[in-house]
Amino acid sequence: MDHFIYTDGQLHAEEVPLADIARTVGTPVYVYSVATLERHYRLFTEALSPMPHLVCFAVKSNSNLAVLKLLGDLGAGMDVVSLGEYLRARAAGVPGERIVFSGVGKTRAEIRATLEGGIRQYNVESEPELEVISAIAAELGVVAPVAIRVNPDVDAKTHEKIATGKSENKFGIPISKARAVYGLAAALPGIEVVGIDVHIGSQLTDLAPFEEAYLKVAELTGQLRADGHDIRRLDLGGGLGIPYTRSNEVPPLPSDYGALIQRTLGHLGCEIEIEPGRLISGNAGVLVSETIYVKQGEGRDFLILDAAMNDLVRPSMYGAHHDIVPVVEPAPGAAAQPYDVVGPVCETGDTFAKGRPLPAMAAGDLVAFRSAGAYGAVMSSEYNSRPLVPEVLVKGDHFAVIRARPTFDEMLNRDSIPVWL
Repeated sequence: MDHFIYTDGQLHAEEVPLADIARTVGTPVYVYSVATLERHYRLFTEALSPMPHLVCFAVKSNSNLAVLKLLGDLGAGMDVVSLGEYLRARAAGVPGERIVFSGVGKTRAEIRATLEGGIRQYNVESEPELEVISAIAAELGVVAPVAIRVNPDVDAKTHEKIATGKSENKFGIPISKARAVYGLAAALPGIEVVGIDVHIGSQLTDLAPFEEAYLKVAELTGQLRADGHDIRRLDLGGGLGIPYTRSNEVPPLPSDYGALIQRTLGHLGCEIEIEPGRLISGNAGVLVSETIYVKQGEGRDFLILDAAMNDLVRPSMYGAHHDIVPVVEPAPGAAAQPYDVVGPVCETGDTFAKGRPLPAMAAGDLVAFRSAGAYGAVMSSEYNSRPLVPEVLVKGDHFAVIRARPTFDEMLNRDSIPVWL
């Protein structure tokens, strides 16, 4: 469910017409709904309520400070994968004890800064990383809390670029080596083992791969406790999918996911950590764009928008589907016709959809890309020297710009020409 609905013939974000935002801020523009973000976060906290838990929002899905503050104020932790994301979470008011640092390539500078700033735990991906964390912690006179990420060799049955739990993926330590690596961790002076981490991929629409992975984690927990390790946290990653189409996609509900966790891991008495990003922020945002031209081609019509692949890269990178809807509600029974929906960037890859049925469109008409709140603005760039798309947050009947569109002068002034040119 989201809070983007037609009211009086206009698509609204909560109580604000998207056309009003487009007139004020310009297009393309990302628009997020406070009510949707809050609702989706609470679905997870309710689903995990029978167990001690912390819901850590995956900052990589949407790193805007206003979004992070909104969720942090509700009690969310944060899962970060870089020092920049850590500093964003801290700037949004999230304390270090609610921040988990994941990622396969943590640098020495990042480890030092986060140890000094405060951290809940590191999700460790390799033996060399474990040794570096220990050395830096010992240098600082502290002990680093760690969970070791195990790779359970489970096929998440998702897009190959967002699958992370197979043996050929770069993530984690093979589960067959876990006991030996935990033994190494226990012997290092700067390490405190607190738990196990597992994450098998994103946009999962079936609970079966989760169950397979979690049963392996349950077995490993028993083995590690028998070896003398105090396993008190289980970080289960994120990955629960969202419906990108309004037709046949019906991913599992957070309540079903919570019930699965309770059934497979609840008996262990561990604190459960999860790292949802997409399911919290995905359907909480849309990208609004204006039609520049409608072009008749050879056997097809092109809807040329002012949004481009640099603003929303998912269709180009992953072949991803986003529902595209007109901001003005079509009349009942209005005929639809197929359009290739494209952007202005000079690449064939700058294509959002092919043969997408839409009502008859004209220059100046606005459209909205649904389910664009995750991996949208956060992956945008200034390719073709196009300014970064602005972001807007809506609450009830008012809105605020939470990231402004940079001016061309601001973009140009970030470069410098050497004096010898």
